[in-house]
Amino acid sequence: MEVDRLLLGVLSVFAALCSERFVAAFSQSLDSDFTFTLPAGRKECFYQTMRKDASLEIEYQVLDGSGLDVDFTIFSPSGHLLFSDYRKSDGVHTVETEDGDYMFCFDNTFSSVSEKLIFFELILDNMESEKDPDDWKEYVHGIDTLDMKLEDIMDTINNVKSRLGKSVQIQTLLRAYEARDRNIQESNFDRVNFWSMVNLFLMMVVSAVQVYLVRSLFEDKRKVRT
Repeated sequence: MEVDRLLLGVLSVFAALCSERFVAAFSQSLDSDFTFTLPAGRKECFYQTMRKDASLEIEYQVLDGSGLDVDFTIFSPSGHLLFSDYRKSDGVHTVETEDGDYMFCFDNTFSSVSEKLIFFELILDNMESEKDPDDWKEYVHGIDTLDMKLEDIMDTINNVKSRLGKSVQIQTLLRAYEARDRNIQESNFDRVNFWSMVNLFLMMVVSAVQVYLVRSLFEDKRKVRT
């Protein structure tokens, strides 16, 4: 009997998932990541709307391009400069936010030839709505005597969701590191091949000059008398 009541309670919770008010109990992930190409001599800016007492964390990496560096700046909604990086290949910045649009820019104007491949990730905390996270309890009645409380089920689900979100973030960063390392290796491979060909050509030229000089030393230049 107790098992049946527990099953009915769980089913009632999942049935409540269909209602709009219950969906608010599960805050959707607000984290995002983006990869783009920044042409030479260009500056690209992005905007993120934030609410008061929230947290904005920005992590970026230059995956490809000569020098693997870029200028980076963050501005508050009032236009004040919060952070500034000069010719960096990566960086992480955290901002305690207020209401408004935050602007962050990637600047490649110092380079007139090389474009840059840039990856960045936004991690937003405390961006949930102000609705009561426990309002789902009014949909469930008559199961207060169960050994396993629905609050425990909700805590377990939220913990799993949080860990899955963290796993996704780590895997995304690992993919970015992998792409950057692969681009560095390919660049080094092309550089080694180029200079190897140059050295081989110089060695062949030097060898030809040496053979010519040795033969000229042993050449008999005396004229035959007739």
